[in-house]
Amino acid sequence: MRCMLCERLSLSHLCISCQESYLTPSLHTKTIASHVKVHAFYNYSDIEALLHTKHTPLGFYIYSILARLAFKTFAEHFVWEMPVASLSIDDHTRSGYSHTAILNRALHNKTIQPYYGKMRAQNRVSYSGKSHAFRLNNPRDFTFLHVNEQQIILVDDIVTTGTTLSEAAHCIYKAEKEVLFCLALAHVE
Repeated sequence: MRCMLCERLSLSHLCISCQESYLTPSLHTKTIASHVKVHAFYNYSDIEALLHTKHTPLGFYIYSILARLAFKTFAEHFVWEMPVASLSIDDHTRSGYSHTAILNRALHNKTIQPYYGKMRAQNRVSYSGKSHAFRLNNPRDFTFLHVNEQQIILVDDIVTTGTTLSEAAHCIYKAEKEVLFCLALAHVE
């Protein structure tokens, strides 16, 4: 096969050279409305073509590579004094897999326990390309299923306005749990 970025022959959809040259994560932090920090690994514009694969069979492979480069590397260096749960936002299976579940799975380490199906939106409207006003007028209406850990990391693929993560964080706070921070694959400036 050929690398999606450089088109050289490769054993992977993204060759090792391109992974090292173009896909080295660089943490960007912003604070969302719920006063929670969101750490994103990439600028959206830098990996936009890769992110557009998420609802295709190819997306499984691309998201797995990005999860390894960003989330797994983060987890290898993350140390905390108590167990932490990580929850993927709205990890319904679409196109044969859940892109947020792939990211969440890469966080597993001695401290972080990933959970799936614990933060699901009752309103399944798509926010893709929608305005901030639209997002505010069409809340996700999250349901949070209990986890034993007191501190939680929320995981999403793309953060734009922070509306989704803010609403999920509020749901966690109502359950008397603490959002330690949020992790996103990419952020839109």
